[in-house]
Amino acid sequence: MVRPVHAPNHPGQTPASFTPDSRQAWMRLIIALLIGSIGAVGMWAVVVVIPVVQAEFGATRGAVSLAFTLMMFGFGLGGVIAGKITDRFGIVPAMAISIAFLGVANVLAGLSSHLWQFVAAYFLIGLGTAATFAPLMAEASHWFERYRGLAVTIVASGNYVAGTMWPPIVSWGTQEIGWRYTHIGIGIVCASTMALLVLVLRAQMGNDHIRDHANAPPRVDLKLSTNTLTVLLSIASIACCVAMAMPQVHIVAYCGDLGYGVARGAEMLSLMMACGIVSRIGSGYLADKIGGIRTLMVGSLAQGFALVFYLFFDSLTSLYLISAMFGLFQGGIVPSYAIIVREAMPASEAATRVGIVIFASVFGMSFGGWVSGVIFDATGSYAAAFANGVAWNALNIGIVVLLLIRSRMSATKTGPGFAT
Repeated sequence: MVRPVHAPNHPGQTPASFTPDSRQAWMRLIIALLIGSIGAVGMWAVVVVIPVVQAEFGATRGAVSLAFTLMMFGFGLGGVIAGKITDRFGIVPAMAISIAFLGVANVLAGLSSHLWQFVAAYFLIGLGTAATFAPLMAEASHWFERYRGLAVTIVASGNYVAGTMWPPIVSWGTQEIGWRYTHIGIGIVCASTMALLVLVLRAQMGNDHIRDHANAPPRVDLKLSTNTLTVLLSIASIACCVAMAMPQVHIVAYCGDLGYGVARGAEMLSLMMACGIVSRIGSGYLADKIGGIRTLMVGSLAQGFALVFYLFFDSLTSLYLISAMFGLFQGGIVPSYAIIVREAMPASEAATRVGIVIFASVFGMSFGGWVSGVIFDATGSYAAAFANGVAWNALNIGIVVLLLIRSRMSATKTGPGFAT
């Protein structure tokens, strides 16, 4: 029988009656997914407006790409801060702070008169966006036991849902009213809509922000120290996300350079993210069957396969097809790291270790988005940038192969799956 959520570290509080995997848990999950889908707008709006902002400020592609870089850095740093707030006070206060940051920062981006102001505003947007990803995933993991892996990947799909619905909206707004008023509108709409959803979530949760932190042993023994495994996963995470950033950050600008127009690029980005939703959720189901390391290997090999196609095909039809394929292949990679941490490390350290690895992935995305712009400026073409992505992806595959070999040599008899 599934026991109610409790918290031994808060003996003075009586937890609300709540059963993991219940209908109430699924209602919370739906609300969390909606919040993540709206709050992650900043991750994709900057990708769409890179060409017009570059033209307005007369800047280089690399300089404008710094907005994405600092947004991702704020996203990673904010994940650590928001996580601590969530552990101390609950997810609702963390989301309230997030909403304030997102509303104000988007308005500031729209009002910026210099490029540095636009870049700084996106750092604040990243700080605000952070609460909609890692802290929400961590929170959702406490609502489920049987379907924990699936729940985590569903919440993680929020930023891909955002990547599906927001690029066409931002592209339309940029064409009709300009990128400045579009950002101001985003700030107002996101702040008001997310505030309503958080109020609904608060009503669903009541005072139930306390959670069970059972210290379950790892299910996979890699014969590596926790610190060594954390370092390896972090390097692998950086490498795969440098590769991942090239199409995600620059596909809109790439289509503009090829003469297809930025609207076509926004459509490709939306298609990529829509396919990524399928991949992300499917990876949670797959990981429950074959384990996180094997799931990561499947995603890494497939992502490298799709990147190679970008090197040889650039017609409009082929770019649509490759972008869809890329989305289907890479969507489950990042959540796989969280699953591996839960499988191979003590549960008592899971939150800290997941935060470190996700921060590494954020660094990889931000660095990848920036360096791709720099390579474009140096070569006048994205061909070298795609080749750079393939090389980083190969590094990721090498580390995953090492972990896979060690898991086969030292696998425990308990089999794959989430440590609970």
